[in-house]
Amino acid sequence: MNTAVLAFEDGSVYRGKGFGATATALGEVVFNTLMMGYEEALTEPSNYKNILVMTFVEIGCYGINEEDGESDGIKASGLVVAQECEVPSNWRCKMSLNDYLVKNNVPAISGIDTRAIAKKLRLNGTMKACLSTEDISDEEAVARAKQWQGIEGVDSVKDVTCKEAYSFENSGVDLTPFAIGGVHINNKPRKTPLKKCAVIDFGAPKSQLKSLAYSGFDATVFPANASAEDVLASGAQCLFLSSGAGDASALDYAHKTVAKLVEKLPTFAVGLGHQVLAIALGAKTLKLKFGHHGGNYPVKNLESGKTSITSQNNLFSVDAKSIEGTDLVVTEVNLNDDAVAGIKHKSLPVFSVQYHPESAPGATGQEYIFDKFYDMVK
Repeated sequence: MNTAVLAFEDGSVYRGKGFGATATALGEVVFNTLMMGYEEALTEPSNYKNILVMTFVEIGCYGINEEDGESDGIKASGLVVAQECEVPSNWRCKMSLNDYLVKNNVPAISGIDTRAIAKKLRLNGTMKACLSTEDISDEEAVARAKQWQGIEGVDSVKDVTCKEAYSFENSGVDLTPFAIGGVHINNKPRKTPLKKCAVIDFGAPKSQLKSLAYSGFDATVFPANASAEDVLASGAQCLFLSSGAGDASALDYAHKTVAKLVEKLPTFAVGLGHQVLAIALGAKTLKLKFGHHGGNYPVKNLESGKTSITSQNNLFSVDAKSIEGTDLVVTEVNLNDDAVAGIKHKSLPVFSVQYHPESAPGATGQEYIFDKFYDMVK
């Protein structure tokens, strides 16, 4: 059996069965409560430099289809599971989870008590770690975890943003964000007329771009370091700030650009984009103890009084205290820990959310938030 090691910066070490690539990875360990969607989680750019610990018992049951990925490959550094399914079964399956990890050169470990790790992170906070399926000692693995710089204060976006501007055109079977194997989950017609939307890509998952297109936007995607002048020259009627990787406070260039653009364009932001927007308008962010990673976070809208169950994936949050004295208002809060989950500008057509609204289009009984953005622009 190929043994593997997961070593934390505090010196704790877990040994288990290695699978996936023969490699060594460093990252921030986060636990994710999803029961399905591991392909999406692995390829989600906001998981860049994260070692994912899946709390659900068995991962890999339906394999990998390479159609549901949120990017061009795995962005997480490594994967930790209690049990790996070695023989997946699903009509859409094209390869096993193991083969997919090998293809992307990502190491993984199974046979680990993921509940114990989740409890450890909840008590002590996220930690740096080393995951290796190579022949290294426990001591060396711990040393590598301690030496890694981490993600705080580091610009991770430069590694996941697009290299040059492009026009988003869905080339798949269907433009509907939630169409599985040709089966439509939401059959609303696409909104028209199309509105020209500039997207600043901090690590935009494909489903966010599909959601924009589906809700009536003709999207042009710009690299994270694009200038305000470049964005305005495109003739954009509105601005979307995508979710993305790492620490928003490290993106000085983006703060300056966004501060200029929100004065001229209706703006909607998600995830990391929400944090960038807040900083650009005078607020600050802070690192959460163990973050929000999963699909079951309750968020209350303070304006409507309604509560939604949301999908979230963030290690940082907008600091609620820092909003005082700015032109921002908190519109939504996470009911688990009172973290800021949504903000809006007091006078400009500008708003944002921390959660990922593309994960639940049209099925919550509330207005699909991308449609809300379209109506605001219209």
